[in-house]
Amino acid sequence: MRIPGCRWALYVLIILVLVPDLPTCASSPEVEPQGFTSNADEAHSFTPGPHDGHGNKSSHGKRKLFPVLGMDYSYIREPFEIALWILLACLMKLGFHVIPTLSSVVPESCLLIVVGLLVGGLMKAVGETPPVLKSSVFFLYLLPPIILDAGYFLPLRPFSENLGTILMFAVLGTLWNAFFIGSLLYGVCQISGAKLLDVGILDNLLFGSIISAVDPVAVLAVFEEIHINELLHILVFGESLLNDAVTVVLYHLFEEFSTLDKVTFRDISLGFLSFFIVSLGGVFVGLVYGIIAAFTSRFTSHIRVIEPLFVFLYSYMAYMSAELFHLSGIMALIASGVVMRPYVEANISHKSHTTIKYFLKMWSSVSETLIFIFLGVSTVAGPHSWNWTYVISTLIFCLIARVLGVMSLTWFINKFRIVKLTTKDQFIIAYGGLRGAIAFSLGYLLHSPNRDMFLTAIITVIFFTVFVQGMTIRPLVELLAVKKKQETKRSINEEIHTQFLDHLLTGIEDICGHYGHHHWKDKLNRFNKTYVKKCLIAGERSTEPQLIAFYHKMEMKQAIELVESGGIGKIPSAVSTVSMQNIQPKPKPSARVIPTLSKVKEEEIRKILRNNLQKTRQRLRSYNRHTLVADPYEEAWNQMLLRRQKMHQIEQRAANYLTVPAHKLDSPTLSRARVGSGKQCD
Repeated sequence: MRIPGCRWALYVLIILVLVPDLPTCASSPEVEPQGFTSNADEAHSFTPGPHDGHGNKSSHGKRKLFPVLGMDYSYIREPFEIALWILLACLMKLGFHVIPTLSSVVPESCLLIVVGLLVGGLMKAVGETPPVLKSSVFFLYLLPPIILDAGYFLPLRPFSENLGTILMFAVLGTLWNAFFIGSLLYGVCQISGAKLLDVGILDNLLFGSIISAVDPVAVLAVFEEIHINELLHILVFGESLLNDAVTVVLYHLFEEFSTLDKVTFRDISLGFLSFFIVSLGGVFVGLVYGIIAAFTSRFTSHIRVIEPLFVFLYSYMAYMSAELFHLSGIMALIASGVVMRPYVEANISHKSHTTIKYFLKMWSSVSETLIFIFLGVSTVAGPHSWNWTYVISTLIFCLIARVLGVMSLTWFINKFRIVKLTTKDQFIIAYGGLRGAIAFSLGYLLHSPNRDMFLTAIITVIFFTVFVQGMTIRPLVELLAVKKKQETKRSINEEIHTQFLDHLLTGIEDICGHYGHHHWKDKLNRFNKTYVKKCLIAGERSTEPQLIAFYHKMEMKQAIELVESGGIGKIPSAVSTVSMQNIQPKPKPSARVIPTLSKVKEEEIRKILRNNLQKTRQRLRSYNRHTLVADPYEEAWNQMLLRRQKMHQIEQRAANYLTVPAHKLDSPTLSRARVGSGKQCD
């Protein structure tokens, strides 16, 4: 079969190829599509003559060849350098753990700072300007992952049981350190001479508020390596988390006072009020975002991929919203992580839970590594103003204030604690007050003319606490035989006994009429079970008892460990209990058939229950001899017992007066002794 159209198309194609200069093929620059080149243009570009195909002189000249290989570093400069820094940090972190002898003696934070010092010195030696750790980069990008990881996986039970002690150290301890260091440094400035006379009292107090706060990044980096016991870890780490509100308030307070001509009592009272607004406002913002995140996780059963993303985004939005209103972003992150975790974990799949866990650990580890490396690099790059008197005085006053504050607060706290803090515990708490990058970043925000001197003093204190105290705390813990953390998993038996003791203590508090924290904790658990869990947890998990949920969690962990260790032989990959649980929801159990009762019997049963049962958990009065109501029958019975006792005593006395007691028979030894003594008397 012959198709004439194909032949004509072939003719046209040959003409277009062999005769490129026809007017019909010459396309104007306006009509020609961008990014493409015609064959006519290629012929002109390779023609050596100065004229084009029509005999006219070319206005563009010789055309540039097609760039086969090019380089544009400015286009990828920022992301490339960020990725390079992260890769360098991870390689350094990996290298430290390859050499176990080095990592067992020197903390990882110290090694990372040394790497930063070497990198900064090398960049300065070749003529490059080392990058400086900007405060905005630190507070907006590097710090939130570390705080979110700490808040999301915070051990809630020891934290809540020691909350009073933590608040005492975080609030009163930080206030004591700030005013003690600032006032003594002001005295040093007045004594030392003319070089420090321009440093006023408000500048010293502002510097004292920056240097007084314990840094959570440094505490995490050191305390997790020495595996200190849970009590000391939660006390020092909890203090480093909660003293952020005090530091922020004092920093903004003294910075505002330095611009005023006269500080009045009204300004001081407003500053005192701002502490509660900053701290409680940050907690409120975190609670709101945590509840929203938990509620959102109810509807993610059909799209499990984005479940971890909600946790990260809502937490970061809580931090950003708190920073927007100058509230405590750290408090907001902690509150959101603590609130959302129990509800989110009940809604999301196990794979999403694993993703959240490992991604947070990885993210916080990378941020922590970059912070310490940039701390070393910024030390080399930053401006310094060394003053021996001010720097050494700052270091000494920081150590003295920490020791005195811990000793005095512990003496007061031990009066109310059941488990007392021993002298060894006080020493570890005082010795673990490390300073870090938060003080360094706040120093860069200062607008004081003495900022360079303050930064030099801050760097000196950071290096002393991280290197000297961080390197010597491990041998001191072993020398003092301080109890270390036991890496044991909780069993179902421990969970049962823990809940039993909680209920027992709550009942004892109810009987005694003394409503302590066990009573309010039980009230909160009942409110959570009755109202909150039904709104924030989807499906049957909202009505599941806590003990059953713990048992399911343990079962899942043991199954995963068996699979990973090879304990289970052949398990088909297509059938996974976790995936099936996530994809196919459990069928609802059939409703139990309840026998119908007549209205008369139902009313009779209600009457019996109403008359014979009493309401549990009613408030009872304390058993006190001053508050007990006298029972008339009990008093009459006591009077009758007293009369009987008096009559019995009178009868015994009368019997003694009317009868002569019989002579007791002596033993043979006493008889011989009496006979012998009688003869001697004669």
